[in-house]
Amino acid sequence: MTDLETRAAPSRAGALRRAAPALLGYAAVRALGLVALALWSAARDKSAYTLLTARWDALWYTRVAELGYGYEVRLANGDVHSNLAFFPLLPWLERLVAAVSPLSYADGGFLVSLFASVAAAWGIFVVADHVYGRRAGVCAVLLWAVLPVGIVQSMAYSESLFTALAAWSLYAVLTGRWVSAGTLALLAGLTRPVGMAVVAAVWAAGLARFARERRSGGAPEPGPRARRVLGMLLAPLGTAGYVLWVGHRTGKGPLGYLDVQAGWRNGFDGGYAFARFVAEKFTSFPSALAGAGLIAGVVSVVWLYVAGVRGRQPLPLLVYTGVVTALALCASSYFGSKPRLLMPAFPLLLPLALALARMRIRRSALVLGSVAVASAVYGAFWLNGSGPP
Repeated sequence: MTDLETRAAPSRAGALRRAAPALLGYAAVRALGLVALALWSAARDKSAYTLLTARWDALWYTRVAELGYGYEVRLANGDVHSNLAFFPLLPWLERLVAAVSPLSYADGGFLVSLFASVAAAWGIFVVADHVYGRRAGVCAVLLWAVLPVGIVQSMAYSESLFTALAAWSLYAVLTGRWVSAGTLALLAGLTRPVGMAVVAAVWAAGLARFARERRSGGAPEPGPRARRVLGMLLAPLGTAGYVLWVGHRTGKGPLGYLDVQAGWRNGFDGGYAFARFVAEKFTSFPSALAGAGLIAGVVSVVWLYVAGVRGRQPLPLLVYTGVVTALALCASSYFGSKPRLLMPAFPLLLPLALALARMRIRRSALVLGSVAVASAVYGAFWLNGSGPP
């Protein structure tokens, strides 16, 4: 891993000024997506705000905020959908917003996602800027904004909140702020099950640092070493705490959360179910095109990860991205959600960001602008569909 901790971090005011182009560009792309959604939804006599705040997972989060845990739905096929599958940080924040304002829980979820998405964009910028420079940071943020599933960043879902916590935790690791990294990893672990990816990144970076110190033969200063240990100890407490609490709540011990996920037909099967789903697409000609598209998508994700390795991305970024990608592609969850589950893996975008940063500004702006329009239209179409994102 490249040792990046020696680079001085800018002041807060200077950091905001440095990130301003990325944040303004991000806001413009998200505004375009929301306008497209509003127009498309109005044409179909639907409420864009309802699509953003009161459908699918957003409803489950607001029910947790309003009623607490214990709500479940029993389906005709015997499956049990329990709200224990949803981690608590977003509902806690929704409840907080509702407690201190006249807003509803759904409004609170939208507000949290709105601010969290900007925080995530800023976090992505500082990571990419720290590793590859300012232009790459701006391009990375805009690429994250124009993802085909970018509309999810504006929904009352937990992806934006998680990405914000993950990105800033990774930045804290890269700049040697170990207690901050561990605290943010703890919070990420209270947001989504994939919080373990942030924990893995913190631990991998910490262990690598210990190994370098041992090889160098010098005696490390006790203060920084203690802060590193504390950060590493804090990091897993969010994920472990909630999983153990669910096990206690269900009476099934440490594996109770896996039983809850099994009720949703979620699990980790190494990608078998996804591979079978893709293979079934080749049984007829029209669906074979979709199957080929899925294979191309997976190959692209793997290629971007390999490009990150060859580009010598820092170890915590590679570990984080690898875990997020493996959990997204190798889980037996609803296949339509896999692009959304990959959205927090923003370091996959860094090789593309570097390529755009090397272009002339006019050409890169044309590329990003064209993709932003396509993303806005697709997001409006996708969110007005029948299935959950």
